[in-house]
Formats: sequence, C-alpha cells, structure tokens
Amino acid sequence: MLEIYNSTKKAIPEQLLENALMLVFEHEGYTVESVVGVYCGNKMIQRINREFLGHDYPTDTITFRYNKGSEIDGEFYISLDVVKENAAKFSVNFQEELLRVTFHSALHLIGYDDQSSEDRTLMQEKENFYISSFGEKQK
Repeated sequence: MLEIYNSTKKAIPEQLLENALMLVFEHEGYTVESVVGVYCGNKMIQRINREFLGHDYPTDTITFRYNKGSEIDGEFYISLDVVKENAAKFSVNFQEELLRVTFHSALHLIGYDDQSSEDRTLMQEKENFYISSFGEKQK
C-alpha cells in the first residue's frame, strides 16, 4: 500500500508523485508492502531532523527504511518549503524539483545511500535517469 499525505495548504500532484514512486520501485525490482510519503513544511521536517538525526535545520527529505528484501516498507518526509527554495536555487520549476526529491526518497527506500561522494554521484545519475524516463512516460 502506497499512501501520500500533504500536510500543507500547497497543492501537489499526488497521482503524478505516486506514479513516479511506482516507476522507481518497479524498475528496480521491488514491490510495495507499505510506503507512506508525507509532504510537509519546514517546521515539521526540522522537528523530525532534530528528533531523529540530531540536526536542527530543515532539509529536503528524510527517509526511514524498514524493509528487508524486495518488499518496500518505509516512510519519507519531503519539505515543500525546501523544494521551493531549491527549485529557485537550481533554476528549475517546482514540479521538476519535487519529482527529483521524490525519486531521491524512493531510492533511499530501496537502499541507496548518499553518504560518500561516489554514492551521491550514483544517486544523482539515477535521479536524472528517472526524471528523463518519467518525462517520456508522461508524454
């Protein structure tokens, strides 16, 4: 079961985001057991970041992975405020940045990490692949 929640007043394309997540999971050979995605603001994500990771600042995404094997079980939180800031910073539109961060969260749920520069490079390559693949599927 895949559930998307929006705790903000900003409208988001929920069906598009669900489709994006499923694209990654299916392409990588995973099935969904239970995934909860929460799109929130800076206040919520900063509290989660402080409480669980010891960092007292907002971030774009925080992912909690519980699965073992090929069934995805986890949750992720994405700050729409940080997505908006990053879209402006990287000169992309809001939806493209929202998709990139959603793909990033999906990759974390599968088990990809971004702790080392090599891992970050691999994740960025995968994000770019899914952004271009998803764009083609939507045409």
